[in-house]
Amino acid sequence: MTVPDFAARPQLSDDVARLVRGRIFDGTYAAGAYIRLDQLAAELGISVTPVREALFALRAEGLIDQQPRRGFVVLPVTGQDVTDVANVQAHVGGDLAARAATDITADQLGELKQIQAQLEDAYARDDHEAAVRLNHEFHRAINVAADSPKLAQLMSLVTRYAPESVFPTIEGWPERSMKDHRRILSALESHD
Repeated sequence: MTVPDFAARPQLSDDVARLVRGRIFDGTYAAGAYIRLDQLAAELGISVTPVREALFALRAEGLIDQQPRRGFVVLPVTGQDVTDVANVQAHVGGDLAARAATDITADQLGELKQIQAQLEDAYARDDHEAAVRLNHEFHRAINVAADSPKLAQLMSLVTRYAPESVFPTIEGWPERSMKDHRRILSALESHD
């Protein structure tokens, strides 16, 4: 008996889910629009299997629904949804940062400072893609320093609903981000 290779490329469906999630948050896929499995697979140049897996994952997240004989339809994301996600993210993130402050090492703090310097440089260059990536790395490093894998995993699930890519385009965001990150670094350095 031949065993199928179910995990040939497990990250591919995650990549597809991230792409579709981004398109939902940026309005490319509006509420009520249908996402066609075969069309998306053809556009991306991949088989339908990872696309199907991605769409099932997004259905489990409540971003799309599957309609019998019609396909996958985008569900609305309301202002209340965004507020709810931001509130949960702030609460869990605050708890992770407090835990990190207790036991953060000098090496971990040095890594955070390096990421912050690169992030500030990305903001100065108006490199939105790098800014989004580095901001994610900054917060992920704090989550790792918290040494609370389950809570960090919960945070990674919550942040899927946060459309990070729009943050650098918000007026005043880079300055606010830099100020807040510097305060976080200062608090972590003093184990506060």
